[in-house]
Amino acid sequence: MCLLYFRFYFVTWNVATKSPGQDLNSLLDFPSQYNKNKPLPDFYVIGLQEVKSQPQNMVMDSLFSDPWTSTFNKILCRQGYIIAKNIRLQGIILLVYTQMKHVTHLRDIEAQYTKTGLGGLWGNKGAVSVRFNIYGCSVCLVNCHLAAHEHLLAERISDYNTIIKQHFYHVTETSNILYHDYVFWIGDLNFRTDHPAGDCPSSEEIVAALQKVEKDKYTGLLRHDQLIAVMETGEAFSEFTEPEIRFPPTYKFLMGTDDYDIKRKPSWTDRILYKVIANNYENITLRADVVSYNHVPHYTVSDHKPVVAQFNIKAFSNYTEKTVEFAPIVRIWYIGDADFRTQCTLSPDVEINPNDWIGIYDADFHNLDDYIAYEYLAKVSLPQAPTASGRPRTITLSFPVGSGVRTPGFYRFIYFSQPNNEVRSVLGISEPFEVSSKEDRLVTIDHCDQASTSSSSPGRAKPSTATSDIFTDFTGLDIANLSRHFSNDLSID
Repeated sequence: MCLLYFRFYFVTWNVATKSPGQDLNSLLDFPSQYNKNKPLPDFYVIGLQEVKSQPQNMVMDSLFSDPWTSTFNKILCRQGYIIAKNIRLQGIILLVYTQMKHVTHLRDIEAQYTKTGLGGLWGNKGAVSVRFNIYGCSVCLVNCHLAAHEHLLAERISDYNTIIKQHFYHVTETSNILYHDYVFWIGDLNFRTDHPAGDCPSSEEIVAALQKVEKDKYTGLLRHDQLIAVMETGEAFSEFTEPEIRFPPTYKFLMGTDDYDIKRKPSWTDRILYKVIANNYENITLRADVVSYNHVPHYTVSDHKPVVAQFNIKAFSNYTEKTVEFAPIVRIWYIGDADFRTQCTLSPDVEINPNDWIGIYDADFHNLDDYIAYEYLAKVSLPQAPTASGRPRTITLSFPVGSGVRTPGFYRFIYFSQPNNEVRSVLGISEPFEVSSKEDRLVTIDHCDQASTSSSSPGRAKPSTATSDIFTDFTGLDIANLSRHFSNDLSID
């Protein structure tokens, strides 16, 4: 089987509770007037830390988009990207965008989180992740914010191992982060430069040494990098590889400047690591090629500089499984019609789960969570197992009166396979169809059969579009543990 390359572009940035104060287009490395033919990435993966999130605002944080997410959405959605998944744990945010052409190849999308702040009781530190299959390969994306301060190296090592242990996914073959074909781990890992006793330069001396570095050669200072050290000893991140660092430390800067804040030793806290199981398939070798790995120095809104990387990864070309094809809709749907039906054909390998559903979306939708209405496939009388003959099956699903569509315009159907509330796959998207108001009707048309009386089964929850409420989860809060960890964990660093 042939392999094909896909471009992933990563951003990690600790934004220090600030709002976007500079144009973010250059951060995403869009084609310029001098390089108009540069191809856009297939996926953008953006990991933010310390997005403003105060305890008293956590419920509001869960309901409304923050300024950073809104800004990235505006930029990338205008370029045609779709938000495949996003997840937030207090100030830790992971945004995954994909080009529209890849949406129907996304399988088993799932998000997870782990709290490590205050001894595992609070989400100011921890990790969020998104995993999915794409063109036959499994991908796991992790964004984290580990324990701060130079002397808390053991806490960072513990955070890593806790995240690895507690992140669990429902897809059996990839139930652990490290089981995926490709893993990309980004974030404010908070590892510092740590010199031995008796040979410990001051912050001023480190800054002076950095000013004398030639041709991006930071080998001397990197010999004292805590992350590189624990990778070599096997204490943490030993399964991962990091591209060569050819940029100066990204922390800590005076806000609004390019000058280091000598209250902290300059350190490479912000990192992008990767892992590939190269020989997971017979006669095929998977690989991730590093295209670039750098910081973006001209952003000064935070005391960290953003770090970006681009990878080309291999996946199986023209890989298809479990597909749904919608029949063309040749008539106009009028708002308020008694019933409207969509017909689609399921490939033989599709198994219908009780929670599978078809959603109605704006034709130019930008987020898989932004459905307008939905109906469960459970309404359709169809055997749960694929046909013994291996032939495709055609089903018809009726949407009842109104169906949530109130505005004339163009819409689409999207078919979701959802074996449980945590995992879903996009199996098919229809071509745009028109919905018009009855006032615009020029000719009389026959009504369809009477609609079903309910848009979903009694007591059934609406399709899951997010993980559990991680903003109001205070179960088991131990005040003794809280006070013991308070001094180290609540500081912003």
